[in-house]
Amino acid sequence: MFDTKKFGAYVAWRRKNADLTQSELAKKLCLTRQAISKYEVGDSFPDILILVQMAETFNVSLDDLINSGNPTKGEVKIIKNDPDIDISHIISLLQYLYDDGILQVVSTAKYSSLDDELLEKIIPFLDASSKEAILKKIIEDECDWHLIRALLPYMESMAPQLEAAVIEGVLPNEVLEIMNNYFMREMME
Repeated sequence: MFDTKKFGAYVAWRRKNADLTQSELAKKLCLTRQAISKYEVGDSFPDILILVQMAETFNVSLDDLINSGNPTKGEVKIIKNDPDIDISHIISLLQYLYDDGILQVVSTAKYSSLDDELLEKIIPFLDASSKEAILKKIIEDECDWHLIRALLPYMESMAPQLEAAVIEGVLPNEVLEIMNNYFMREMME
């Protein structure tokens, strides 16, 4: 979750380093001094246009401003793709990650908490490689095979792999039932 207090402290630090008062910064951004004060104490967060103007005023990148300077310990874990990160914690970050970042985090995260509901939330953000990585974890019994229900709409081409895994005894026969039910519904629509 985004830390508005950390962001506010960073804005206050940047403002002071720029030798500006709250009133002077407010004037540059066409805001009130009270708005700047609320940002700095973490009571509110500026919209994107104000963020862009702030970044220009402080001569920093927008990423640096939003990230409040240096990353926290948790952010460092994510950046380094720490395998101890539980995939359920990634959901709130997806909107801030680029496609490559999502792939890297998903490929190294723990899958113990991954369930249908969680997978349905993240799957629209995943590329084919990420989806295949999840399928591989299902086949290797690192993920619950019931996740196939959530994957099928996005990976209909995985049917041969799943059939082979059932024949080899790696996955239960129920997987074929899930696949048949899904494909029957698709044909009826």
